[in-house]
Amino acid sequence: MKELKKWKQLRSRLVFDNQWCKVRQDEIELPTGEIIDDFFINVRPDIALVVPVTTHQEIVFVRQYRHGVGEILLELPAGAFNPENEKAEAAAAREMTEETGYHCPNLIELATLYDNPVKDTNAIHIFLGKDAEKLGQQILDITEEIEVVLVPVEKVLEKIIQGEICVSGSVAAVFLALNHLKITP
Repeated sequence: MKELKKWKQLRSRLVFDNQWCKVRQDEIELPTGEIIDDFFINVRPDIALVVPVTTHQEIVFVRQYRHGVGEILLELPAGAFNPENEKAEAAAAREMTEETGYHCPNLIELATLYDNPVKDTNAIHIFLGKDAEKLGQQILDITEEIEVVLVPVEKVLEKIIQGEICVSGSVAAVFLALNHLKITP
């Protein structure tokens, strides 16, 4: 079996630096010795994502417009955070409460995944929230208009297969949560 080697970063500079978007240009040396001077990376904050499950065995989803793809999508509550300033679990709890008004007494860490490791720097921290209950109102920012949607656990795979739930992080999180809960399709 061939031994894989990491690329060597020779230089790096931010070519676009905005609070909402940062792009880095790296000059890299491949294991073959070839130099690539324009490998662009999106420097992105980490994401905390929650699979909140109510005592009635419903998963709390959010439906909202996503401008990048120009679609209204059904997905799990999630949001960006800076791991230097906030723990993933705290960010997950905060985002769930802000987007849905729901709270979970405890969160179980399921996995840390990478959505697009070719060009993005961020990780997705996935949590399961058991016994989710509505405790308050949504606290939305000006870019958010969110409908809270409860999906019975036994219907969630059908919604994935039909393409109604098609955001990759949400799909992966549902499978991880069902596996953890020992619920088989």
